[in-house]
Amino acid sequence: MEIQEAGSAPDPDEAGPGRERSELANDLRLACQMIARRVRFESSSKVPPHQMSVLFKIRREPRTPGALAEAERISAPAMTRTVNAMAEAGLVRRMKHPEDSRSVLVVLTDEGRRTIEEVLDSRDTWMARHLDGLAEEDLDLLERATKVLTRIGQQ
Repeated sequence: MEIQEAGSAPDPDEAGPGRERSELANDLRLACQMIARRVRFESSSKVPPHQMSVLFKIRREPRTPGALAEAERISAPAMTRTVNAMAEAGLVRRMKHPEDSRSVLVVLTDEGRRTIEEVLDSRDTWMARHLDGLAEEDLDLLERATKVLTRIGQQ
């Protein structure tokens, strides 16, 4: 069994019932990473990917810088620098924590919400453009695969 290096694409001709599960796991992981990377970097955005990740995390509810650092798996000082840069850009603001006066919450601004909408639209447009021209059977397969991948991601 040959394990592929990160960044190399799986060979679709090797698919089939005789494949080992570990090969499928490797190829699937690489394909998901490749698509995620392309969508992140090829969709237009004036905001760096690490800042977009923070915006997406506070989209539904404000979080403390400490909770954001933990979620992003970075140090508190690194998150402080990120939040500072985002506040200077007008994407977020800090507000007093309603339950803990010693703490602050990072909250989206209107500009932050607009940025998220623009990026999501750009990413969806990028993906739709790459789905154009696919055969109906491929689109059906992708629809079924999306359901399976969503289930896997939620486990």
